[in-house]
Formats: sequence, structure tokens, C-alpha cells
Amino acid sequence: MNIQNFMEGYRAAWEKRDPSAFASLFHADGQYHNTPFQVQRGKSELAEYWKRVQLQEDVQVIFEVLASEPDSGIAHWHVTYQVASEELFEIWARSTGTSQLARTPGDALPRMVLDGVLQAKFFEDHCVEARIWWHNMPQPA
Repeated sequence: MNIQNFMEGYRAAWEKRDPSAFASLFHADGQYHNTPFQVQRGKSELAEYWKRVQLQEDVQVIFEVLASEPDSGIAHWHVTYQVASEELFEIWARSTGTSQLARTPGDALPRMVLDGVLQAKFFEDHCVEARIWWHNMPQPA
């Protein structure tokens, strides 16, 4: 696996909102650092974490490979999605560094924009470690 293949699988797993597809990108004890301070280890934790994307609709992922080596790489990614549930909105609103939207219950849920960088290390056909740094905000009207 290389960064291009990984990012194609990452995009497909996110757009299809498929936790199993996401977990299949990783080695059995692979790690995904979704923030500098949180990590999911192993396919079970990876799939469980990725279930949150099932609360998103109309997901669109684009990426650009910034650096590629045989066993590692870096990519810039950009995602937009429609928040599909109050639960996801609350997860987002509780995120560190996130500003709460001026919104009352019953208001339309926002479309979100995420932008980030992913660094990954590979062994044979799987990712052994991926780290992401990202920020999100409501998509401007």
C-alpha cells in the first residue's frame, strides 16, 4: 500500500460511510490518531470510531498527495457533509476548539467543512499508523 491507495480507500470508506471498509485499510493492530491526543487501535476500535460517519449525509471527499515514500506518505484532504442528526451536531459542538453555532433545537442542521492533513505509515498492504490534524466549521452560506 502507498499513500495514494490509502487515500482512495479512505475517500471511499468515508463517502460510503462504511466502518468496515475504513478498518480494512489498517493492519490488525493499526493505529488511527484522530487528534494528537486520541488514538484508536485495532480493527474493532477503528470500526467503532468510524461509525460516526453514518451520521453524515452527502459526503464529498477530495485529497491531494503531498509526499509519497514506499512505506509512508502525507496527504491534504477536504471534506464536506450534511449533518444528519442532532447526535452528530452535539458531537461536533463538544469538540475542543469548536465554536457553538447560534442555533435552537428544530433549526436546520448545518453542512460542515473539514480540512486536514493525514500522515500515514504502511507495512505491506495495510496502514500501521495514521495521524490526522484537522479543523471543521459550518459551510458558509
